Amino acid sequence: VQLQASGGGLVQAGGSLRLSCAASGIIYSNYVVGWFRQAPGQEREFVAAIRWRDRSTRYADSVKGRFTISRDVDKNTVFLQMNTLKPEDTAIYYCATDKRDRWAPIATTNRPYDDWGQGTLVTVSS
Repeated sequence: VQLQASGGGLVQAGGSLRLSCAASGIIYSNYVVGWFRQAPGQEREFVAAIRWRDRSTRYADSVKGRFTISRDVDKNTVFLQMNTLKPEDTAIYYCATDKRDRWAPIATTNRPYDDWGQGTLVTVSS
């Protein structure tokens, strides 16, 4: 699966952006698609993920209540709606897939994920 992230840009604090992660290739029902981000000088961190089969989700504590992850089966795309953005949300955002067994819990670490896309830059000004 090849993933293409898009939708990043420059926004003022308090604003919103919607990121897209378009997949070319089949996303099987057991797949989890996750969003991660990496700020300058920091390690890549988990943001949110969604299981393709049942749309179950998981979020990082730092984005709960502000970000919403969703998927569109027809478009083979995962979205990340980001509201009430803060300067600390500034980062390159990446999407990736976890292809483990359907009963595996949604992971919040980098390790089980692959097919990393090229990333899209989100800059939040104060």
